[in-house]
Amino acid sequence: MRIHDLKPAEGSKKTRTRRGRGIGSGLGKTSGRGHGGQKSRSGGGVRPGFEGGQMPLIRRIPKRGFTNIFKKDIAIVNLDALNIFDEGNVVTPELMLAKGIVKKSKDGVKVLGTGEILKALTVKAHAFSQTAEDKIKAAGGTVEVV
Repeated sequence: MRIHDLKPAEGSKKTRTRRGRGIGSGLGKTSGRGHGGQKSRSGGGVRPGFEGGQMPLIRRIPKRGFTNIFKKDIAIVNLDALNIFDEGNVVTPELMLAKGIVKKSKDGVKVLGTGEILKALTVKAHAFSQTAEDKIKAAGGTVEVV
């Protein structure tokens, strides 16, 4: 390949259309906008969702429920995920985030009791289910609510 062989990728270069430059161009007079009407005008056209004056779909459908603005978005962790830590470690939400057990630091971390814990760990989290708390204590670990 030489420098004179180089050319842009197929379809990457497009020449702009010169509209309204005489009848011979094929896009003179009305510039491809048709004859009159709302869409032929500058700034013309209707907003998204407009249905010609008919009651729009979004207003015909009944509204239900609400969004609770005070809701806490809590990340959940199952007990078996904590087995990657060494015996006697202090497991904090920051450590869980660093190890990839929790994907995002949300409004807190709750430990649930799915699976078995095989090591005695000190687990710090914002909330614990009753089964998770019982299993951690049974394995010789401790539970601390942050």
